[in-house]
Amino acid sequence: MPRYRLDLEYDGRGFHGYQAQGELPTVQASVERAVKAFCGEDVRLQAAGRTDAGVHALQQVVHLDLEKAWAPAVVRDALNAHLVPQPIAVLAAGLAPQGFHARFSAKGRRYLYRIVNRMAPPTLDQGRVWHVKKPLDAAAMAEAAKILVGHHDFTTFRDVDCQSASPMKTLDLAQVRREGPEIWLAFAARSFLHRQVRSMTGSLAEVGAGRWTPEDLRAALEARDRAACGPVAPAHGLYLAAVDY
Repeated sequence: MPRYRLDLEYDGRGFHGYQAQGELPTVQASVERAVKAFCGEDVRLQAAGRTDAGVHALQQVVHLDLEKAWAPAVVRDALNAHLVPQPIAVLAAGLAPQGFHARFSAKGRRYLYRIVNRMAPPTLDQGRVWHVKKPLDAAAMAEAAKILVGHHDFTTFRDVDCQSASPMKTLDLAQVRREGPEIWLAFAARSFLHRQVRSMTGSLAEVGAGRWTPEDLRAALEARDRAACGPVAPAHGLYLAAVDY
């Protein structure tokens, strides 16, 4: 039974996240229905990770097993045809190597968070960025972000409903840079806690707005207390940017 790896891109608006949830619209359920329409098989996708409602993906990786061996290009094109008009695309499809698992074979995940920092509201990117009117100091945010890099207890930036067995995570990358009116925050780690990126982003925005200092961020991290977290950034500015294998 051949195993296929699919790289997905999707706009998270209108979906209750990636993971199938009964009759609610989700990315997983949509792709599984497309597989059924394509080849008549009922499959269960395995993904590199879940994304919350409203979160987007530039590269979500999933795998599925099919009874018949199809050319990868046929799988890609057929699924894309059956996904129309939903905002989901199969960017690439390929035969997975022996033992490949979309989740357990992953060596790292990378996230991007986009903030539009200007008075005027976004139009073309409405629903795809966090609009912050107050000027943000991206350099101060970048300096504070260095505090988060490394192996820490991230309880402060962990959602209360997080199901991870431990709050200990190693953050390999936390970078902030300004791109014109936008501020981009990039994070990389082997794995993340539930809403960790949005929690860290919201607290870094407090630094950028001048309400926190970098030392306030350090104190929040060291508090290991969810109550010490700043406001959580909204879902619609977050992208699963890439999965590393």
